[in-house]
Amino acid sequence: METAIVTGGAGFIGSHLCTRLLDMGYKVIAIDSLITSNGKNIDRLKENDNFQFIHQDVTLPLSDDLTADYVFHLASPASPNHHSEISYHKLAMETMMVNTIGTHNLLDFALHNNAKFLFASTSEVYGDPQQHPQKETYNGNVSTTGPRSVYDESKRFGETLVAYYIREKNLNARIIRIFNTYGPGMNIKDLRMLIVFIIQALKGQSITIFGDGTQTRSLCYVDDTVEGMIKLMFDSNTKGEIVNIGSTEEHTILEYADMIKKLVGANVKIEYSEALPQNDPLQRQPDISKARQLLNWEPKVSLEEGLKKTIEYFKSELMPEIK
Repeated sequence: METAIVTGGAGFIGSHLCTRLLDMGYKVIAIDSLITSNGKNIDRLKENDNFQFIHQDVTLPLSDDLTADYVFHLASPASPNHHSEISYHKLAMETMMVNTIGTHNLLDFALHNNAKFLFASTSEVYGDPQQHPQKETYNGNVSTTGPRSVYDESKRFGETLVAYYIREKNLNARIIRIFNTYGPGMNIKDLRMLIVFIIQALKGQSITIFGDGTQTRSLCYVDDTVEGMIKLMFDSNTKGEIVNIGSTEEHTILEYADMIKKLVGANVKIEYSEALPQNDPLQRQPDISKARQLLNWEPKVSLEEGLKKTIEYFKSELMPEIK
């Protein structure tokens, strides 16, 4: 039985990936520092004999006894929300270190084990894009010193490290650029736009929008994102590839707020709050032509279906607090 390591395996996307890999018949080792997770997402997986959890920060070297055939490197704080206790703003040094030193450690591990490697990068490497939609060939419009740079630039340097190992050490590695992903298992403390909107609507509170609500996002359901990861790792001829994975269905923030109101059935107001955070992108949508051609991948779950499942998840999480 082949073994796959998933760093950040207790997180939102990581736990869904672990579940999918187990269903595919792999032995799965989830490695997570639990700095942004309490591990609840993988509680059910611990009952599976083919699942192992290691509580570790990957900026520290992995045990010499550990071996694997595949390494999925997802570990990193990922929330852009300044007010969230698990955001990459509150965990700035940890974010920078896991995407640089942590990536370096894992690349060495993969090289030593002759393992295939996937680096989970992000649409944030495009910054506030001047190209729309964003192709993988676009170099981005990113500040090296702004408040978001601890995440954006560390992910960009993580990509640089991966490219070096592919080019100079012939490592079988690839890079996935993940666009906004949502679904059950999102951390309620994350305070992302969608989470806040759902919680406010479920509690009968006014929905708060930053800025004027005309900024846009494209949201991809987590099952579709995981399917893109699986294909990029396991399909043939993906060594050295960089691939966008996300939805091309673009909506304004205000439109998302209206959708949540309707699906929750909440008669609540929409209020506008302070201006947008510095360097917050006004538009974000992937060009997924490469994913379609190379991986035969595109999102399958409709936005309405995905939002309904996500709302049900948060409804169960908030049950005692909902009137």
